[in-house]
Amino acid sequence: MAAQPLLGKSGRLSILAGAQNGVSQEDARILRGLRAGIETAYEELISRYEQPVYGMVYRLLGNQSDACDVVQEVFLKVFRGVNSFREQSSLKTWIYRIAVNEAHNHRRWFARHCRWEVPMEGEPGSESSNSLDYTPDPGRSPYDQAVDSETRALIERALTRINPIFRTAVVLRDIQNLSYEEIAEILQVSLGTVKSRILRGREALRHELTQRPDAGLAEALA
Repeated sequence: MAAQPLLGKSGRLSILAGAQNGVSQEDARILRGLRAGIETAYEELISRYEQPVYGMVYRLLGNQSDACDVVQEVFLKVFRGVNSFREQSSLKTWIYRIAVNEAHNHRRWFARHCRWEVPMEGEPGSESSNSLDYTPDPGRSPYDQAVDSETRALIERALTRINPIFRTAVVLRDIQNLSYEEIAEILQVSLGTVKSRILRGREALRHELTQRPDAGLAEALA
């Protein structure tokens, strides 16, 4: 995870989400195909966004099986809602917003209904389960290129222990490499709130890492 510059302290960043100025020509072409029911448009959308969305959702939930279920629901909602998409943001931003909301909804549902359930041996999501259709895509982002698998696993475990609100901001910025404006659009908050959440999330992550035996990892990443 590359070091990021410290955020400013002016407190005057009150620009609301919505900095994106509609869809690109490429987005518009895909949307036309989806709305016309063209099969290749659906295939292109899945090919372009399936792995990035899975990677984000997996890091928000920390469970492969749950991430797979959420990703399937995300694309079902995209396909069902494509005619009502107002094109006031990019297609990517819209899909990520749906994905973040679905991940948060799933986490709340799990907290209410499945807190005490333990997966059986061989069940999807357990240590002995086989690989799933959705797998983290190594080498696709600077984050994946910068750290080896062991370090990445330590960071991802630490991510699951920080506040979900701050975790989401850190994942979108430092792992998905989205701009502050894109994150503001996805989360529907101000730029100032985005930067505050990222800063607090990074500090919480650093704290979690320094509490573990691999305390030097935080200093190395910083």
